[in-house]
Amino acid sequence: MNKSELIDAIADSAELTKADAGRALDGFIKSVEAALKAGESVALVGFGTFAVKERAERKGRNPQTGEEITIKAAKIPSFKAGKSLKDTVN
Repeated sequence: MNKSELIDAIADSAELTKADAGRALDGFIKSVEAALKAGESVALVGFGTFAVKERAERKGRNPQTGEEITIKAAKIPSFKAGKSLKDTVN
């Protein structure tokens, strides 16, 4: 499912226009991004939790030359599925 298909599904299930569903989805995405940027997590009970994890600096290899390189530490977004979502998928 891509973004436009998700907007169609939201519009159908919530009885909204596609434009309203698109704005709602964009608002949700922007809100999650803002919270993660501020270092907060977003927990949706039963669905899952969006959070930021720290990835430590590590050694890697350049695949073209085989030279060892240092990969910088980084913050990465993560998602942990909730029990209800896991049960639905299984």
